[in-house]
Amino acid sequence: MKPLQPPSTHQVRAAQGWFELGNHREATAELDAIPTALRAHPDVLEVRLSIYAQAQKWEQCVYIAEALVVLAPNRPGGWIHRSHALHGLRRTDEALQALLPAVKKFPNLPTIPYNLACYACQRGNLENARGWLKMAFRLADTRKCKLMALEDSDLKALWAEIGNITPNRIKPAGSAPIRSARRIPNVS
Repeated sequence: MKPLQPPSTHQVRAAQGWFELGNHREATAELDAIPTALRAHPDVLEVRLSIYAQAQKWEQCVYIAEALVVLAPNRPGGWIHRSHALHGLRRTDEALQALLPAVKKFPNLPTIPYNLACYACQRGNLENARGWLKMAFRLADTRKCKLMALEDSDLKALWAEIGNITPNRIKPAGSAPIRSARRIPNVS
């Protein structure tokens, strides 16, 4: 897909700014001012997805994130947010299954195994959850990731042992910092 051009790029940045300031109404107004033909662009959809996720409008999030997976399959945000929204709808089995293909597609992104650990833990599969956490710890700053896990209610069943879970391999060069899907980062 072609990159957006001004003034649409300015409107997307303005919408992102309004969103970060907590003004969802102005953020939405900026996105709605973008020409209709460009509103399905991944850059526009990512900001709209952030707005809906903040409002916990999970059905809309699933719809937008699915569109992102189709339109921009090499951007991890659609994959991550689709599963997060499914989990928000209490469709955790679907969330887990929908995110599994992203493990191979984005092998250095710790958010994916971290979220899979959350979903596995919520399904009662603690062995798989431990394995996914080990992978996330390997890819991220282990200390920060463990601290985040100790505050994540989705991992409550593992809180007592998180301190003892160690990464299963050496961290690869160029690994990314972990991003919490709960905060809905702008993932490109």
